Amino acid sequence: MRRIPPTARKALLTLHLVTSLGWLGADLTLLTLGVAAQRGADPAVVYPVAALVGTTLFAPLSVLVWLVGVASALLTPWGLLRYRWVLVKLVITTVMVGLVLFLLTPNLRHAGALGAALPARDRADLVIAPAVSTSLMIIATVLSTYKPWGRRPAARAVTMAARTGHDRAATRM
Repeated sequence: MRRIPPTARKALLTLHLVTSLGWLGADLTLLTLGVAAQRGADPAVVYPVAALVGTTLFAPLSVLVWLVGVASALLTPWGLLRYRWVLVKLVITTVMVGLVLFLLTPNLRHAGALGAALPARDRADLVIAPAVSTSLMIIATVLSTYKPWGRRPAARAVTMAARTGHDRAATRM
């Protein structure tokens, strides 16, 4: 697998951090708007703003975070499937992107269109979804920081086999 130079790797990491922080910020904004509507703010104002934030910022950032994260994994020594913590982050982020694109964004558009006529059950969803999403983003951040669990057994076996192959080739020369 091809690796990128350290300068490009740092640029990719910086882009991943910036897009992830933007995604978290947009998520916290949606959570704040949902809570504000629950606490009496004008839903005719809050829900169209939430729809705007969700469709123009949150959804595109979720896809960008996923793409940059996959590129980072593939182009750096971490690999995409080599370490458990990377795999768990990939699963969390992939599920979140799917939920954002196929559930939350349509719900936000619906809420923006209905405004004050949005049913109470749907209003609660616009608080619960960003609260869960923020929690998952924090878990992904903790995984990135602490890098628990080490290498996956299958990845370890492949690495050992590759090293053994290199060692054999070196002794034949």
